[in-house]
Amino acid sequence: GLVIDGRTLEHVLHDSLQNIFLELTEKCRAVVCCQATPLQKSVLVKLVRSKLKAMTLAVGDGANDVSMIQVADTGVGISGQEGMQAVMASDFAISQFRHLRKLLLVHGHWCYTRLTNMVLYYFYKNVAYVNLLFWYQFFCGFSGTSMTDYWILILFNLLFTSVPPIIYGVLDKDMSAEILMELPQLYKMSQ
Repeated sequence: GLVIDGRTLEHVLHDSLQNIFLELTEKCRAVVCCQATPLQKSVLVKLVRSKLKAMTLAVGDGANDVSMIQVADTGVGISGQEGMQAVMASDFAISQFRHLRKLLLVHGHWCYTRLTNMVLYYFYKNVAYVNLLFWYQFFCGFSGTSMTDYWILILFNLLFTSVPPIIYGVLDKDMSAEILMELPQLYKMSQ
């Protein structure tokens, strides 16, 4: 791992040392920046996003973390003694740092699998309907007549676009939370 303080980080963030710093951080499993200013935090996140093309997660608990949380792809605010500014600026809020593991490994896995399956479902739904319209045009000699009434099309889209995502989003859990917490490598495998 690499630990760097705010004064050193100030020198590293200049254009001449950015590439060297990024090469060094890529070789580390963890990089901890301590005593950094809010501007340094946000610049560092921007640098990692733009140069390394990596997705970023920023975790903060105070007003000094707001800019970093807003710049990151995903921001997590921890409500605590330093106020609620970080929570208000974040995408997700947790009460204690120890809940971050469950947020990422369990809820992140479930959300990822639900979203991927729903994208496939929407493709299937639209292909099925367009395929039906395509073959109907052969039947009617490409005259442009409508195959279904307008209200049936609305009902079809309402029924097949709203009900399955609600049911799937509430009920689908491909693995239990206990298994996902015990085997964190399952998150990486699902991607």
